[in-house]
This record gives sequence, C-alpha cells and structure tokens, in this order.
Amino acid sequence: MLYLVPTPIGNLEDITLRALRVLKEVDVILAEDTRTSGKLLKHFEITTQMQSHHMHNEHKTIDNLIKRLKSGEKIAIISDAGTPAISDPGFLLTRACVENNIEVNCLPGATAFVPALVNSGLPNDKFIFEGFLPVKKGRQTRFKLLAEETRTIIFYESPHKLIKTLGHFCEYFGEERQVSVSREITKMYEETIRGTAKEVLEYYTNKPPKGEIVIVVAGVSK
Repeated sequence: MLYLVPTPIGNLEDITLRALRVLKEVDVILAEDTRTSGKLLKHFEITTQMQSHHMHNEHKTIDNLIKRLKSGEKIAIISDAGTPAISDPGFLLTRACVENNIEVNCLPGATAFVPALVNSGLPNDKFIFEGFLPVKKGRQTRFKLLAEETRTIIFYESPHKLIKTLGHFCEYFGEERQVSVSREITKMYEETIRGTAKEVLEYYTNKPPKGEIVIVVAGVSK
C-alpha cells in the first residue's frame, strides 16, 4: 500500500488525526526534504524511518520502491507542505503503483489552492489549476492560450517572480481582469489582495511580496 499524506502548509494544527496515525504505522516515509519533514515528525513525536524522495532522484528510486511495496511494505509519501503530487513529487510513483496493481490511498488534507480559490471571491464552480508557469520556453504561448479561458485560473508563483507574472496578466489578459493573490496561507502573516490586475500589480510593486503565493484569476467573460 502506498499512502499519499498531506502535511500542513503552515499551521501545524491542520494535520489530520488519520495522517498522524498513518505516518506512525507505515514502514517508511518518503520525504521531499528530510530536514524539513524531520521537524514536522519530531513535533508530533513520530519516529518512522524517512527516505529522501524528490524531483532529482525519484526516477532512479521507483523500481526499488515498487519491489518493496510488492513485498508487503507500507510506504507513505509526503512533500514539504501540502498534498503530494500537486506541483510536488508523487505522481511518478503513484503511476507506477497503478501500473503494477499496487493499492494507492490518498488522504484528504491541506493544499494551498483550495482555500485561495474559495477565498478569492471569484467563481469556483468551474476552474483550472495551472500550477507554476513555464519560466521561459512556452511562457508566452501559455499566456496567449489562457487569455481565452472562461474558467477561473489558479497559479502557483514564487515571490520574486510575482511582479513579472502580474505584468504579463496586464499584457495578455488586460489590466481590468480580476485577480486575487493569497500569500502565506494559514501562517501568521497571511493576506489576500483582490482587485484588477493593474491594482494588484501596483500594490505589490510598492510592497514586495514574501512567502508562498497562490494567484487566482477570473476567466474571460464571453
């Protein structure tokens, strides 16, 4: 059995009782960064062995992990924060388990884009999750395609790229497109700034952002 276990994106109280039980019962925990996850496990007095599993080594470790799972081991995978495989490692191992008829169990729990979407005040009956935009190659093409998207669009972004991205929103989506930027969700300095693309760009131009960021953008009106 492979368990995908969400971990808090900031506030440690957001971990579930079920997640704590699973992390204590499995044979090994695959962690994106063992140093970061070590602090979480220590806080909850979890002594399960950890193994590094991240984007740079996951291709190399999957065959061995599949063998261990087939032998009867129970393995949990966690990322630094949020739900594994959502812009984090986890998809490749999950796919391999499905292909090998190994049971996969994803626990419900913390993820950043859901509270950001609900808190945005923008339509949430239909939406698309884009994750991180391409850094260079394909970025312009992506914006041109998304400019005609009618559903609400969700992005993850790093603080040092936020101004550039908001500028591209103004360029490709129009300065009046409604935008909501949620920063540091569940943490002490959590904030959500809403307005037109131009207004939000001006705000963060005058107040450089810090921390984890989720951007929610209204779809184009038809």
